[in-house]
Amino acid sequence: MLRYPRSLALVAGAASSLGFAPLSLWPAALAALAVLLWLIAQATDLRRAALTGWLFGLGHFTFGNGWIATAFTYQAEMPAWLGWFAVVLLAVYLAVYPALAAAGTFAISNYLRHPRESGDPSPAVRVGLPSEMGSRLRGNDELIPLVLSFAGLWTITEWLRSWVFTGFVWNPLGMITLGPWERPGLALLAPWLGTYALSAVVVLLAGCWLAAARAKAIGPCIALFAVPFAALLLPQLHVPSAQPGTMPFTLVQPNIPQDELTDASKYETQFQRTAMLSLPRVPGQRRLVLWPESGVPDYLRPGYPAQFYKYTTFMGDPRLARQRIGRVIGADSLVLTGAVDLVMREGRVIGADNAVTALDGTGRIRGGYIKAHLVPYGEYLPMRWLLEPLGATRLVAGSLDFRSGPGPRTLNLAPWGRIGVQVCYEIIFSGQVVDRSDRPDFLFNPSNDGWFGAFGPPQHFAQARIRGIEEGLPVLRATTTGISGVIDARGVVRQVLPRQRAARLDGMVPRALPPTLFARLGNLLGLGWATLLLVAALVALRRRPG
Repeated sequence: MLRYPRSLALVAGAASSLGFAPLSLWPAALAALAVLLWLIAQATDLRRAALTGWLFGLGHFTFGNGWIATAFTYQAEMPAWLGWFAVVLLAVYLAVYPALAAAGTFAISNYLRHPRESGDPSPAVRVGLPSEMGSRLRGNDELIPLVLSFAGLWTITEWLRSWVFTGFVWNPLGMITLGPWERPGLALLAPWLGTYALSAVVVLLAGCWLAAARAKAIGPCIALFAVPFAALLLPQLHVPSAQPGTMPFTLVQPNIPQDELTDASKYETQFQRTAMLSLPRVPGQRRLVLWPESGVPDYLRPGYPAQFYKYTTFMGDPRLARQRIGRVIGADSLVLTGAVDLVMREGRVIGADNAVTALDGTGRIRGGYIKAHLVPYGEYLPMRWLLEPLGATRLVAGSLDFRSGPGPRTLNLAPWGRIGVQVCYEIIFSGQVVDRSDRPDFLFNPSNDGWFGAFGPPQHFAQARIRGIEEGLPVLRATTTGISGVIDARGVVRQVLPRQRAARLDGMVPRALPPTLFARLGNLLGLGWATLLLVAALVALRRRPG
């Protein structure tokens, strides 16, 4: 038996995070998951199985979400070292979900099967690698139900992680199936599986490596070892053809550093930088202009107390601010920009909206969207009545909490099209980004990724690609500092701006595909696949020799 299974579970969890962007070392992730499966099988009771899953999750989420700590370096209210404390504390909670999956797998493998012969010395499933590392597997009759049940339960727990306590489902396992920018890879299965069931595919591939490690003959060992390489690399040979649309766009990345973004003395310089990147190049052309979250410092709507307009670029007059933006984009253009709207009640400001506002060439407001999926401690302080007296504060400057919007909405901005908006990290929530009763032509994802160091932006961009694939919709991302880009409905990155570069992209919005199976069913599709995996695991247990 292994002497240090707890340490191995923790290290395997950390190694599994190497599979995500920008490293994309998927062999490390699969090997780590194979180790986790083996450790679950080695557990002698339910408590040890749950602890194994929790320790794996602790390593997985601590290293996978380490970019969050960078956000603490951009504010002065709390020390920067507190960022890593916050990351570990978040991982302590998120690790509960792998613990549930591991415990459920152990229970299915041991308690929901035919009783074993009375002479069986152990009620636990014994899955082994070489004999010096632990007990040998009796055969595939032991391995198959273990892998199937864990794949199904991991799918369910990822789905739970997407909505329990408002949800935080950054980097589901299915992300490692995504190929390089120009090749979607195995992620092309997302329209028929959904992201969370795509994670089950990753578990099944890891199970192939566990089976290879205990194979008795060299032929089956090589074949099983090769399966993940074939599954993840062969689809990358296919590059879907481009299908450009008919609506011209200009997408702007102004590259405004995070430590300057809220500096009122630089607001005018910031606006001029964005404006110069937005000027029309074809006179009289109807086009969409896409600005990022935090695209303008002005309050664009009238009726707020005068002091709130004091430090904006056009002091005290939102009408002039809107008209100036209209002159920048041109008479036939429409701009979608991130902005902050205030929430008023009886003449008092009681909150704020993280909003996207649509302005035409005259400065007229044509519509808007309010961010619905807010970031705890970033955009609002939970239990403010308790935590604020203790010295806690938001990471984003300001004492006003943001208000949650009503959820996915399609903005009908004819003649510029029908546009679905998801602000910043809203794009990571599978099945929660599109109004299914009013399907848009494409998704616009304005964001400010300047908070999140080197690893956060490429991971955010990758998750936007998955949303496009499973929904069959193009995704256009405009960010303050990068990564911005144009993603077509099959997940191919047609244009991209790297981090820390001020530039613009011009082109035609790619065409949407017909609604995918996932677009019709949402996460019911993934839960259905999870149910089938669990049923298959039970059938395999029933057919196993007693």
